[in-house]
Amino acid sequence: MRFAYPGYLFLLFFVLFLAGFYIFVFRQKMKLLSIFGDLKLVEKLLNPEEIKQQKVKSFLLVLAFLFLVLGLSGPQFGAKMTEIKRHGVDVIIAIDCSASMLAEDMKPNRIEKAQRELVALIDRLEGDRVGIIAFAGTAFLQCPLTLDYNAAKMFLNIIDTNLIPQPGTAIGSAIRLAIKSFPRRERKYKVLVLLTDGEDHKSDPLGAVNEAKKEGIRIFTIGFGNPDGDLIPLRDAQGNLVDYKKDKQGQTVLSKMDAMLLQKIALETGGKYYHSTGGEIELDRIHEEISGMEKKELGSRLLSLYEDRFQYFIFIAIILLIVEFLLPERKFFKVI
Repeated sequence: MRFAYPGYLFLLFFVLFLAGFYIFVFRQKMKLLSIFGDLKLVEKLLNPEEIKQQKVKSFLLVLAFLFLVLGLSGPQFGAKMTEIKRHGVDVIIAIDCSASMLAEDMKPNRIEKAQRELVALIDRLEGDRVGIIAFAGTAFLQCPLTLDYNAAKMFLNIIDTNLIPQPGTAIGSAIRLAIKSFPRRERKYKVLVLLTDGEDHKSDPLGAVNEAKKEGIRIFTIGFGNPDGDLIPLRDAQGNLVDYKKDKQGQTVLSKMDAMLLQKIALETGGKYYHSTGGEIELDRIHEEISGMEKKELGSRLLSLYEDRFQYFIFIAIILLIVEFLLPERKFFKVI
């Protein structure tokens, strides 16, 4: 037997207290009776049935509370086997971890905002498999498609702008890697979510989009940053500003979000483009789109489920309370 709500078992201390209280009261009354003389003689002057009846009523009350506490704790026993089937789609989330994501036009910066949205999106998924791709100048599969959301979120701890040494933003490489990471035999049930500022550096993202479209992949894009651009700060280990990123000619780099490219990528595959917002409304919209897609069976397993039996304990407690209530009131200490 197990309990669904074991926290209620602490009320058993109240039951023990109640039982101890009645034992104490009866003993005290016996001591009071002994004041009047020999206890055996005094007991003969009283109705023994009344004393017995009082003890029975007290016992029934304690027993009723015992069963009531056990019932509230949700006792479960008598397991049965149940098949649980999971349906959903395959969702790969690709996060840009290039140096341009350090721009602070989104607080605290683009990449930290993207990481938070990645976690929030995973938390919204229900039964879908999820995978994670990190990309900069090239792309790496950080987490293959899995139903273990906690495991997927663990990979976030190692995603930062130092993860991939090759500089740049290769959106096309991320899309092509996603194509390889999805099951190839299917032409639906596939979603790619791109979290990026859209600054692509010659990776032919639109060509990769055409390949994704042939594979039945819907791409949703979330843009991070300001279309007008922002500087890329360089900070030391303590977080102090040291300088701003410069190009090979020594000119300060201005990182601009390319919303036009992200719109083309999304619309070409039947997806949608969203700009990242503080309220993260875009995640709700993407989740609604994913929820409305046709689902596939992603797996099934047999689970041993315990049957709830609380109703029997509550029923016994009610019966005991009714019996205790219907017993006549005690008539104690006639001499008093």
